[in-house]
Formats: sequence, C-alpha cells, structure tokens
Amino acid sequence: MKLTVEQFRDWGHKSITLLGMSGVGKTRLSNMLRSRDWFHYSGDYRIGTHYLDEAILDNIKQQAMQVPFLRDLLRSDSIYIRNNITVDNLNPVSSFLGKLGNPEQGGLAIDEFKRRQALHHQAEIATMRDVPDFIQKARQLYGYKHFINDAGGSVCELDDESVLELLAEHTLFVYICATEDDEHRLIKRAEQAPKPLYYREAFLSEQLDIYLQERGLSYVALVDPDDFVRWIFPRLFNSRLPRYQAIADQYGYTISTEQLAKVNSEADFIQLLELTIVEQQ
Repeated sequence: MKLTVEQFRDWGHKSITLLGMSGVGKTRLSNMLRSRDWFHYSGDYRIGTHYLDEAILDNIKQQAMQVPFLRDLLRSDSIYIRNNITVDNLNPVSSFLGKLGNPEQGGLAIDEFKRRQALHHQAEIATMRDVPDFIQKARQLYGYKHFINDAGGSVCELDDESVLELLAEHTLFVYICATEDDEHRLIKRAEQAPKPLYYREAFLSEQLDIYLQERGLSYVALVDPDDFVRWIFPRLFNSRLPRYQAIADQYGYTISTEQLAKVNSEADFIQLLELTIVEQQ
C-alpha cells in the first residue's frame, strides 16, 4: 500500500505491518501503541497459541513422558500441560523449533528439524492470512480504532507473493532497518545467547553444507547446536536485509532503528510516518 501523506492523514482506521529482525523495536513500539487505541496483533503469539499449539504441547509431553514420575501422572490424567505463551514470552515457540545438531547437546536430527521448520512456515503463512479478519475484529469486537501487525522476523522468507499482496491491500508496510551499530548489537546478542531460528529450506541446506565443510564434520549429529546458530546468524541476518527492503520498496516505506528510538508516543510515530511518506514518494 502506497499512500500520499494526505491519504495517510485521512485514513481513519490505520493498519500497519511492521517488518524487521527480532530486536529492532517492533514489539516495543506495538506495546506502546496498544495503550493508545491500537490493537496489537503479534504474529508469533498467534502462531504459538493457535497454529502450533498442539505441536508445541506434544513436544513438551514427549519430553515429560521420558520421566517415569511425570509419565504416570500424565497417563492417569492426574496432571495436564498447557502453554503459557504471552506476547512478551514466546519461549514455547522457540523451544519447539529447536536447534539442529548433536542430540547429546539438545540438538535435533535433520529430518525432525526440517519437519518443525515446515510446520512453522505453514503456520506463519496462515497467521498472516488472518490479518484482514483480525483488523475487523479489532474494530468491531474489541473497539480499537487502529491496528498494528507485529510480524515475525521470518515473514520476509515466506516466498508467497499472495500473502504479501494481501497484507499490502489491508495494511501499510513499515520496514524498520537496523543501523550499522544496531546490526552489530543484534549479531553480538545472538552470539551471546543463541536462540532457535527459522530458515528457508534452500538457505539452510546451502549454509549447512558450508558449515560442515568448514568444521570438518561428516554428520549433522556431530554439530554443536549453539555453535551452528552463532555461525549462521550473521549470514541469515544479511540474507534477510534485501528481502525486507524489496518488500518495503514495492509495498511500503523504510524507517531506521535510530529514528524509531526517538519515538516515545503515538504522535511521534505518526509524525515519523508522515515525514517518511513525503521523503519516499
């Protein structure tokens, strides 16, 4: 969706889709706007609580069943397990995705890892297709005037043009582009605390072959899960940047993390978008 600044100002029920890597400020902004009559639609929250809820619980139960004490309680329906996912705590989604590598270090076999990656991919597509319905729900059911789609960092890797077209029809894409300093910060953070990630299958296969060759490993089962995440994250980061930018160039606009850091209110955000629209016409 491309708008003139006049059209944006006259847009009575604004709907925004935020793009960018985890850590650029999407959720911070969304949480701030939520108190100012904006419905916060978290893509990762929707994935975890709806489309992957059963798969996540099955994974947890599988782990619990390996403990005799818990197995007996589960089989007798004496206890139950449920997700406690919140917008600010998406750990169950991450734990389901898992890390590739040595099972003795908590890693997953390649087939199981790819199965979970595929489930996440399908769930993210479905979650983004739900956006138009939630825009209506936000307004008609919950009484919110505006809508913000806090999309996951992997939304640029869906490789489904129809999803992007649907989002562009109903929302304004805003890509939060990390400055060079913030790029270094995000990469450093990933190195210090490597977390499970989603990868396009072609990208994963290509990079895994390079990693195995560089490390002199013959099998995925020999891979140190954390070492692989640390190694691949900068490559994933750099592979996503042109994808975000291409979406913004075609359907929306780009702001920087430096600009966003100065946004402390809804008025600041609206003013920033108005200036950006004028500059990037």
